[in-house]
Amino acid sequence: MDAAPAPEPFSTVIRTASHAQHTEAETSMFMSAMLGGQLGVTAFRRYTEQLWFVYRALESGPATLADDPVAGPFIRPELARTAELERDLAFLGGPDWRAGLEPLPATAAYVARVEECARRWPGGFVAHHYTRYLGDLSGGQIIRGTAEKTWGFERKGDGVRFYVFEEIGNPAAFKREYRALLDALPVDDLEKQRVIEECKRAFALNTGVFRELGELFGTDGPGALSA
Repeated sequence: MDAAPAPEPFSTVIRTASHAQHTEAETSMFMSAMLGGQLGVTAFRRYTEQLWFVYRALESGPATLADDPVAGPFIRPELARTAELERDLAFLGGPDWRAGLEPLPATAAYVARVEECARRWPGGFVAHHYTRYLGDLSGGQIIRGTAEKTWGFERKGDGVRFYVFEEIGNPAAFKREYRALLDALPVDDLEKQRVIEECKRAFALNTGVFRELGELFGTDGPGALSA
């Protein structure tokens, strides 16, 4: 009798299940216009500001999750981005970059959901962690390269340090290790499905931020730029 096929790794399942939402986020009108050179550096700065709010939420909650069997293994100091974002924002906006800075409504909703998961649901926190950091190590590098060329930033220097993981010598190996952690996630199938749904929600929240940035910079809505 033939043996049953091995189950598909969870890292593959979650990537496949969230592919549509991921594509919608990365092909937003705002992102397409920014990466296409249709927007100025101010748009890139505003995008970076919104990231700062999200990563503060991601990186302030984990102190309580470090020993959690589900979320704890994913909390790696070499991934931390808040300090790099602050250095980029000081470069982009000057020493007073925090003055009057507030999140967009979509960013505030995104932050609130991350904070809720950090407090109450480790599996949901993993979903948000996965969508952000694995994206930074992958597609984020395209954003870095484009920003360097478009606005003349020093390669891997101020302005794009958020995308530079100096403590990760081999990003490909690190991503393999990360996916292995996903595959070994110590939860049942029902909880894995909940994590997948939260991953989709994370991408949708990200898309909401892009949509509001697009409204600010004329890439979404009436008279929008062609992306």
